[in-house]
Amino acid sequence: MRTKVATVVSSLITSSRLRTLSRRVRALKRRLAGRRPVIHYFHQAGDPYSTLAIQAVPLLRARYDADVEIHAVSPPDMAAAPEPDMLKAYGLRDAGLSARLAGFALDADVSALAPDASPRALAEGDRLRRKLGHYLGAVFCFEGEWYWGLDRLDFLEERLVPFRRADAPKGFIAPRREVTLKPVANAGRKPVFEAFISFRSPYTYLAIERVSKLAAHYGADLKWRFVLPMVMRGLPVPLAKQLYIVRDCKREAERLGLPFGRVADPVGAGAERGLSVLHHAIPAGKGAAFAQSFLQGVFAEGIDAATDAGLMRLAARAGLDQAFVKKALADPSWRDVAEKNRTDMFAGGAWGVPSFRVEGGAMHWGQDRLWVVEEELRAACEKS
Repeated sequence: MRTKVATVVSSLITSSRLRTLSRRVRALKRRLAGRRPVIHYFHQAGDPYSTLAIQAVPLLRARYDADVEIHAVSPPDMAAAPEPDMLKAYGLRDAGLSARLAGFALDADVSALAPDASPRALAEGDRLRRKLGHYLGAVFCFEGEWYWGLDRLDFLEERLVPFRRADAPKGFIAPRREVTLKPVANAGRKPVFEAFISFRSPYTYLAIERVSKLAAHYGADLKWRFVLPMVMRGLPVPLAKQLYIVRDCKREAERLGLPFGRVADPVGAGAERGLSVLHHAIPAGKGAAFAQSFLQGVFAEGIDAATDAGLMRLAARAGLDQAFVKKALADPSWRDVAEKNRTDMFAGGAWGVPSFRVEGGAMHWGQDRLWVVEEELRAACEKS
């Protein structure tokens, strides 16, 4: 019953109809009050993602008939960003990839744009960010919805279309880079492609199909490296973070043409049972099929993997029978594998999923970085 109630709640939280209704109500209130549209931007000094995001502010002001208010905020607390030292090192490299796509400079002097960061200003910015419902820096908020950094700026610009100035340049400020699956010239190698995944990660669900397609297209040796979910490793996930993630995943799923929203959270027994089956499915050549079935089931179809009926349904459509599942559930060796994968992932500089690595190179975290994974796969294939 608890799972069924949670599925109904998640469906409401991610409902596109309710989202549209909320937008209309907020727009009506703004018009009735005679106010201009206002974008709130929350800037974290020293954060590489904020260094890039604030460079978009003057471009937003120039392109749209809307105000942009900039607020200084403190770094997120440990509950929202549990590995601050790793994030600092990883963020510099990862933000460099975003800078390359947008044509922004990571070492740009943004002091003229940056807000007052006095203790009083930070306290006010933190208070407003908390009131509006977020926890990070480099985020934009417009009429109830949040957009993180350059990665989600296109979604914000889609909301701002009614306010676009007639002389505004075409296209988005920070365009997306998608997986292309272009032909490979002189392919001669089979690169090792590692995918670190979790069965409680909705972003893993969004990536799983493209990961399989990338591996097949480039003839890669795909290694599924499953880990326990963060919360099952003792890392808390605040409510504001949970809400942002599911809502962000909903709009990303819509962009990718994937169903999403009827969530049967597999945390605990569901994830453990799923990983035990995945551990056996991988050497049987059914790892990709089962992972995709499981993730779609728990994030789009409300299937409870903690029940025998639910798990068997997920396994059956991946070609795994009841005897296979029963044998897998009786084998606890997946736990040691999951822990080994976690330590390897941390050693590579990532602490969350999905994360990817080609030929033992740099780790890339998130389904938003599959375009650079593809670049590395193509380059590895074409090496003589």
